[in-house]
Amino acid sequence: MPDLELVCYERRGRVARLTMNRPRYRNAQSRALLTQLDDAFTAATDDPEVRVIVLAAEGKDFSAGHDLGTPEHMEDSKLNPRPGRSDAEKNFAYSWEHFCDMSLRWRDIPKPTIAQVHGWCIFGGWIIASAMDLVTASDDARFMTNLLQYFTLPWDIGARKAKEILFDNHVISADEAKELGFVNRVWPREELEKRTLEWADQIAGNATFLLRQFKLSVNQMQDAAGFRTVVQAAHANYHLTEIHNKMREQERGGEPSKARRLDAVERLLKKPEVKEGEHGSEDR
Repeated sequence: MPDLELVCYERRGRVARLTMNRPRYRNAQSRALLTQLDDAFTAATDDPEVRVIVLAAEGKDFSAGHDLGTPEHMEDSKLNPRPGRSDAEKNFAYSWEHFCDMSLRWRDIPKPTIAQVHGWCIFGGWIIASAMDLVTASDDARFMTNLLQYFTLPWDIGARKAKEILFDNHVISADEAKELGFVNRVWPREELEKRTLEWADQIAGNATFLLRQFKLSVNQMQDAAGFRTVVQAAHANYHLTEIHNKMREQERGGEPSKARRLDAVERLLKKPEVKEGEHGSEDR
């Protein structure tokens, strides 16, 4: 499969490595990036020689989250208008397709998937990582999450810890993410790629059918407990918070929440180092 503009694809033996390739914008998730990533996952799934899929990223960070208004994304939005009559309908349909449906589809890929995270992994970045089966992280990786369109946090770290993270809204270090159970392995930044690929190749040494059945059995356990239903219901809760934010904007005549969020993310990305437990500043 040839490299895509925003996603690089390479096969290393039995391992397919997908790399988000939008470093200028810290791999912010535009419609184009998500669509090309979906195509790359499909290609890796359909390739009978691939047994394990690794998702990585170019540049300083794994992902700065949702694209909140880069020039390319805004131009793409004009060329690919969202269907629907009202803004609420358009935003809901776009979000459902690109964050809920895609994430569930990636979660159900019949091959093991590994997110290789370095630098910042914020909001939308957390969504993509959480849709993978395993997560490796560099020792300098930093995470932030919230009530997101694909909300699996209680399944990833447990209900009580999920409430703590949501109420506290702090930056999560790689070590804390491992302690919480969201990250499987933490390695030095300079060793992350090599050791992730070695681990992926080790996993690929298992029979393809066994790997598929292992994954299917765990996912079926979650689905029997209501995973898919709860995730889809939480998507509506996310959009209720968006409506709430817009009502607050109208009441105080202030800066739109999207602009405030972009400013908060930009300030966060400029910090060279965040101390353990430091709080984020996004007003939701």
